[in-house]
Amino acid sequence: MRKYFLKEIAKATNGKLTGRPLNTTINYICTDTRRVLHPASSLFIALSGNRNDGHRYIAEAYKKGIRHFIVQEADPGLYPDAGFVVVPDSLTALQALAAYHRRQFDIPVIGITGSNGKTIVKEWLYQLLQPEKDICRSPKSFNSQLGVPLSVLNLEKHHTLGIFEAGISTTHEMNKLAAVIQPTIGIITNIGPAHDAGFSDTTEKVLEKMKLFNHCDMLVYCRDYDMIHDHLPAGIKVRSWGLSLEADYQIIQQKVNNNSTHLEVMFPDRSSGFALDIPFSDKAYVEDCLHCIVIMLEMGYEINEISQRVKQLRLLPMRLELKYGLNDCTIIDDSYSADLLSLEVALDFFRQQESRKKKTLIISSFEQSGMNDKQLVEELIRLIRSNRFQKVIGVGNLFIQHAAKFIQLHIEFHSFPSTESLLSQLDGLNFDREIILIKGARHFQFERVTYQLLGQSHRTVLEIDLNALSDNFNVFRSLIKKETGIIPMVKAFSYGSGSSEIASLLEAKNVSYLAVAYVDEGVRLREGGIHSRIMVMNPSIQDFDKMVEYNLEPEIYNPSILGAFIYYLETAGYNSHYPIHIKIETGMNRLGFLPEMIDDLVFTLIDQDVIKVATIFSHLAASDEPSMDEFSKIQIQRFEEISTKIREALDYPIKRHILNSSGIVRFPEAQYDFVRLGIGLYGVDSSSTIQEKLTIIGTLKTRISQIKEVPVGETVGYSRKGYSDHPMKIAILAIGYADGFDRRYSNGVGEVYINGYKASIIGNVCMDMCMADVTHIPEIKEGDEVEVYGKHISIIDCARKIGTIPYELLTKISSRVRRVYYWV
Repeated sequence: MRKYFLKEIAKATNGKLTGRPLNTTINYICTDTRRVLHPASSLFIALSGNRNDGHRYIAEAYKKGIRHFIVQEADPGLYPDAGFVVVPDSLTALQALAAYHRRQFDIPVIGITGSNGKTIVKEWLYQLLQPEKDICRSPKSFNSQLGVPLSVLNLEKHHTLGIFEAGISTTHEMNKLAAVIQPTIGIITNIGPAHDAGFSDTTEKVLEKMKLFNHCDMLVYCRDYDMIHDHLPAGIKVRSWGLSLEADYQIIQQKVNNNSTHLEVMFPDRSSGFALDIPFSDKAYVEDCLHCIVIMLEMGYEINEISQRVKQLRLLPMRLELKYGLNDCTIIDDSYSADLLSLEVALDFFRQQESRKKKTLIISSFEQSGMNDKQLVEELIRLIRSNRFQKVIGVGNLFIQHAAKFIQLHIEFHSFPSTESLLSQLDGLNFDREIILIKGARHFQFERVTYQLLGQSHRTVLEIDLNALSDNFNVFRSLIKKETGIIPMVKAFSYGSGSSEIASLLEAKNVSYLAVAYVDEGVRLREGGIHSRIMVMNPSIQDFDKMVEYNLEPEIYNPSILGAFIYYLETAGYNSHYPIHIKIETGMNRLGFLPEMIDDLVFTLIDQDVIKVATIFSHLAASDEPSMDEFSKIQIQRFEEISTKIREALDYPIKRHILNSSGIVRFPEAQYDFVRLGIGLYGVDSSSTIQEKLTIIGTLKTRISQIKEVPVGETVGYSRKGYSDHPMKIAILAIGYADGFDRRYSNGVGEVYINGYKASIIGNVCMDMCMADVTHIPEIKEGDEVEVYGKHISIIDCARKIGTIPYELLTKISSRVRRVYYWV
């Protein structure tokens, strides 16, 4: 960001300057005190949301060295060396600052919106235009009311083009983003069902999105979408493409091959045309690519040059991926770009993965930084220090020429001129129990490094979308009162999704507790670097020592375990009040103190000095069943009476909780102090009330190991259960019941999704593989990806087919199935 004084920021945001503004410049924006890297030159913006208030962290920001603030209310007397800009709304002020910053640059800016494809179009334009343009772009999917201004504030004087995406979820949002981006060129990708709930109808959504382009010089769109064409802004130049006869760039022939699409297109004057091949066959990717092609044509690029560059486009992972590799290494893979902004985003994700493992950075020379080599090296050294990397591997001339400066950091440092030279010596670098961030520019092809570090692995993977998990969390948070805390359930390997990875994200959201089933699950979280309070729902007497050693808090559910824990603490000489959680039986008839036990429970709690009740809770048996609502209300009433009795008997405050995921949705009156968020966090609404607002976070994928032709009359699989009554082509898939693909999916019950088609399982599911009928799928080949559960094969429907629940399917996914976590 360009350097600003606080006085200029106050003027730009129409804020009131108070306190003691220092005569120092501001280079960085901070909205999270956990991510302070440049305190002396940072501006902390105290954002106030429905569930969190940045003003609570002003003291922490001040303690960390920040002296510049944008706030909605301030007490300068508490912070004698700080300057404050007081505004009515902090987010609006941030947007105003970004809009002011944008006005300092007279350069072309491309603004992109639409329902899908925004990030891909942005990243492909970056790849296509990068040879000539010095580009500032949104990192990852920074397209929200907060993400857009943070992106635009990264514009620097060396940039010659900006590319920013804008996403909205309801009305009255796009004008704010338009004022920040101020695009000169616009792209609207498409209109789909995303965020429909925020609008009265599709027309309202289209009109809201179009506000981004009101002052554009040109707008690019697909003429085949009448809903877009019919609501174009008035008075601006438009350039359309499509099959429609009315399209400026009319597609007169489109031939889809296995992995590519051949196009023949007429120029707007219809006097001539051109042909080119797009290296994708998927309709959505072809559309995304055509937006880019039209932009390049309108910018004056020759079609031959466009054609050559388009051929180099690849489906890149527009996301950070967390994977597990050889020798107990954790790998954070961001191997498709290298610039300072995307490095900061990757480091933010890296810091969320608190770990006791050695911290390693594998990084290439940068694409564009706007700095000379000396400045860039100084910035990299600062980032290496502030993130406490112990091992750095640099690839490219930058690290060869400046190796001495990195060696002076007194860390393990290696430099290589090329990726090939690194790969040739990779085994000698002795990676062992390390958390490795891989950050490389596209042409360095660091995916080859990732592949080597992963080693040979099972071809079946479970992809975990951490963005979806965060969105699901926010959906439930929007349903509870501001003062109500959330206790996420991360038991059973986080419902099959992984433990410390999920817990790290939730910890970053300041959850009240994390809940696990058994002590060993809590131990794994602690060893994974998790510091939050952890509740153990089913503790064992044999594990009391580990529980205390790792600061885990037990659920106490009967007199015997209560007495045993008190005895353990007393004999161990524990002289503090160890926190416990009392479980009350209200009708579930599982664990919990019965009503007739409460008097003795209270007596025992009073007559000791080693434990203290942190919470009292119970569990609803049928909160997802409307027909059982009367029983649920009886449970809540019983809980109110019993918990009140205990609280009144003890002389200290005790918090309460009874609601699970479906209870949060259906019984808001019983929120108490906390709610427990279980399967809803992972994208399943057991009550079927808000399922459309949630996203299943896991996608189970495998690969085709082999394809076979099966003649008429042959059988397939064990017990010859599969029968070919027609010439059949089958695919043998690398997943079986040992991986968690239930044997009940045998013989046509189960389906998978391959290359745009659903395929039925034929024969019995085996331990390590299964077979699918792919006779109807054209141009299928060995190695093709197969979706088992995901976007096209709903895990909810899969569970219903075999008479079970999604919980069972998720928790059955074997630990041998590699988990890949990604964050867009």
